[in-house]
Amino acid sequence: MLRSTGPAGRPRDSDLRAFGVRTLRFQLNGDAVEVAAPDHWTLLEVLRYRAGLTGSKQGCDKGDCGACTLHVNGRSVLSCLTLAGDVDGQSVTTIEGLVGPEGPDVVQDCFDAAGALQCGFCQPGMMMAARQLVTENPAATRDDIKHALSSNLCRCTGYTKIYEAVEHACQRELETRGDVGGGAGGGAGSGAGGGAGGGAGSDRGAQPS
Repeated sequence: MLRSTGPAGRPRDSDLRAFGVRTLRFQLNGDAVEVAAPDHWTLLEVLRYRAGLTGSKQGCDKGDCGACTLHVNGRSVLSCLTLAGDVDGQSVTTIEGLVGPEGPDVVQDCFDAAGALQCGFCQPGMMMAARQLVTENPAATRDDIKHALSSNLCRCTGYTKIYEAVEHACQRELETRGDVGGGAGGGAGSGAGGGAGGGAGSDRGAQPS
């Protein structure tokens, strides 16, 4: 059960808990929502089977492939390893939420332009990981990009087009910020674990604060 946060008429939380179900209240792609789901469900299960958002893919279900990567409070997490209850009161962004009023996000646009999409199964998670890097370190080097995407597996490609897409997205981000002199190819690392030379790093697999 998914509903936008609204007036009275919803079941009492105590009634739901008696059946091992809880009501979660959080921001989903900018909207305040309520979701009733079993206590043991992961965030990925809630999104796919309660919210109907199937962009985040269910691949390995053990945190190996990265296909389920999304953002909690702007940080990349593996939704197959994140209990849904841990995002209560948090802000969740899925691949569907990257699209804005003016169209696809710059990362989505650059993946399309570079021809980085093949079967497409890994791409939502890949783009969400790339979006954090582009936001936090648009001057990323090729090595930074490889590190940031190292937890996201693709079985179709040699990754070259993917890396080129992220480089282009970084360059466009710098242009948007008015820092065209930097360019992709400089700056400290980012991505899972912090990256070479520093950088913010993702929290994939970690519980959101």
